[in-house]
Amino acid sequence: MNITVECKTRAEGSKPRALRREGLIPAALYGHDGSNSVSLTIPTKEAQMLLRKAAINNTLIDIKVPDMSWNGKALIREVQAHPWKRTLNHISFFTVSAKQTVEIVVPVILTGNAVGTKEGGIVEQIMTELQISCFAGNIPESIKIDVTNFKIGDILHVGEILLPEGATVLDDPDRTAISVVLPAKPASEESDGATEVIEQNVDTVKTES
Repeated sequence: MNITVECKTRAEGSKPRALRREGLIPAALYGHDGSNSVSLTIPTKEAQMLLRKAAINNTLIDIKVPDMSWNGKALIREVQAHPWKRTLNHISFFTVSAKQTVEIVVPVILTGNAVGTKEGGIVEQIMTELQISCFAGNIPESIKIDVTNFKIGDILHVGEILLPEGATVLDDPDRTAISVVLPAKPASEESDGATEVIEQNVDTVKTES
């Protein structure tokens, strides 16, 4: 997914509330010049569209800043919003190169219908996301796992998940990610069965006496 955002430098002393009233969201760019940062603005509508397409620390974005003659790639590092109105207050970007290694969290998506479900089993997805390390230019939107051939009793560990080339998993490789199991019997059914056995034993004792 190729996402491009155009920002402008923010005038020194400008007030965030005044900017938001003008339809601009305050932003900051880090990493482009050592420890220095630059204050930016991004149009509110463009910022809202960006956050619909991009995920924090997960989506590589092309940023253009015409009035400082700078173009580069960055990740969204932080988004600040009003706690209940959910209106945007501030966005932070951190520049990276396509060959730079980054640590990110990506969602795990299951595809297919496990054969074990036809035998009464259920698919348990223990890991809904994975922490991985990969090149910034090769960040996957998600990790897809086809469970079609999973039978009852099958288990897939984190270390067995196929990742994109150059990516490595940072979670415990021995942790269970997916399993196919039989559903547990309701406790009420088990207790009902125990009651019947007790009643039958009592009848037998009366008959013998």
